Amino acid sequence: MTTLSKALYTAAQTRELDRLAIAAGTPGAELMARAGQAAFDTLCERWPEARQIAVLCGGGNNGGDGYVVARLAHAAGLAPQIHFTTPPETLKGDALTMAERCRDAGIPMTPLTLDRLPGGMDLLVDGLLGTGLSGALRDEMAALLTALNALPVPRLALDIPSGLGADTGMPLGAVLAADLTCTFIGLKRGLLTGQGPVYSGELCFFDLQVDRDVYSQVPADCRVPVPANLHALLPPRRIDGHKGNYGHVVVIGGDHGFAGAPVMSAQAAARCGAGKVSLITRPDHVAVALTRQPEIMVRGVDNASDAASLLAAASVIAIGPGLGRDDWGRALLALALESGKPLVIDADALTLMADDDRIGQGNWVLTPHPGEAGRLLGGSAKDIQQDRFAALETLTARYGGSVLLKGLGTLIQGEDRQGERSCALIRDGNPGMASGGMGDVLTGVIAALRAQGLTGYDAARLGAMIHARAADACAARCGPRGMLATDLLPYLRAELNETCLAE
Repeated sequence: MTTLSKALYTAAQTRELDRLAIAAGTPGAELMARAGQAAFDTLCERWPEARQIAVLCGGGNNGGDGYVVARLAHAAGLAPQIHFTTPPETLKGDALTMAERCRDAGIPMTPLTLDRLPGGMDLLVDGLLGTGLSGALRDEMAALLTALNALPVPRLALDIPSGLGADTGMPLGAVLAADLTCTFIGLKRGLLTGQGPVYSGELCFFDLQVDRDVYSQVPADCRVPVPANLHALLPPRRIDGHKGNYGHVVVIGGDHGFAGAPVMSAQAAARCGAGKVSLITRPDHVAVALTRQPEIMVRGVDNASDAASLLAAASVIAIGPGLGRDDWGRALLALALESGKPLVIDADALTLMADDDRIGQGNWVLTPHPGEAGRLLGGSAKDIQQDRFAALETLTARYGGSVLLKGLGTLIQGEDRQGERSCALIRDGNPGMASGGMGDVLTGVIAALRAQGLTGYDAARLGAMIHARAADACAARCGPRGMLATDLLPYLRAELNETCLAE
């Protein structure tokens, strides 16, 4: 097994990698044999006591991988049984070759139907559908996958769980959920976002010894950032530095009844290294904010015009947490948009932007969750989740700047330092983050990094990673259940300083 790839590919790109590898001199049958061997080795390591193994084989190369696993299991003295949805004699190419080897070895083969499900097995190996799916499953296949899911037995998926969209990470009618997925040649982006992590279980990647020159010919659409590389974006602190060197974040939010949200953003900005942090909120909330964090400079305003001088002094403006959707919030958002300052826009400010025609400004980071993204694009959260990559592309094309789409497998898109459109996916994080205020903290983290000189895209990538890794550190100490957004504050500081301390 190789280290989990940082490059993410579509199904079409993976097929191209496969084609190029074959053209470069590695026969397809050899790649299939390597895939089957890698999966079988993983099977033996993960389930050493498994003897009775049901190998589910479809009609394509994914089924061919399954036939290889079955033959290797038989040779090792295990008791595999092949359950096929396509008669082996009708297969073509390398898959037919592997099926014939299993037949010659005397491995039992039976059709797989709703009336003939595997029984008495220790393990299911899923080689049914692979990455070639592009539309909804036929009803009979969806019913079959549902029935297989009900069997009380662990499951190993070959390349991708059957029924999962390789590009979107969403079910195509039904998915045969896996406890472990062995994926090959290209790490499919759908395994890491949408519902992909829910259905794929533990993930192992094998490049099948494909030459690096092959990968250089197929640029990846998205990458998982390397933590050390992101940390290196933030320079060490100068020994003679002062607060003026590290930016002034101004947080705007906290309409009546929503005092806490912008305070959490301001606290996160302070903990992540901003030199100065100010908060513009309702006058009634000033005392509460100062009690919570006296280091924050708080100004109460009832009229947006009273905030103009403070915005002029800002390095970065973070707006949206607790902003509300009434005239007070609208006026402050208009002031922020007209300021020309770098912006981090979240929460209510995103909803207000959905009705605003000032799009494509570019000097901002938008941080919507799927519901907010749906409003920005005139749809629903469900629409966004059906294809998170497509939604991200549309948001960035329409609004410009950098966009961070929250959710399982958070996605960030924007311009890199070379001026090229780039996409990143954050794998860190845990279910404990499903609590109020997490997004408000993230807003403050990104604003602080932006204030310290990072580009919008770099601040969003590093901020999302720091935020998620802080949550993981918090969960490792106390467990995920009951995690509060403010619990992350000390972990944010520790994560940020991991490699950023001056020598």
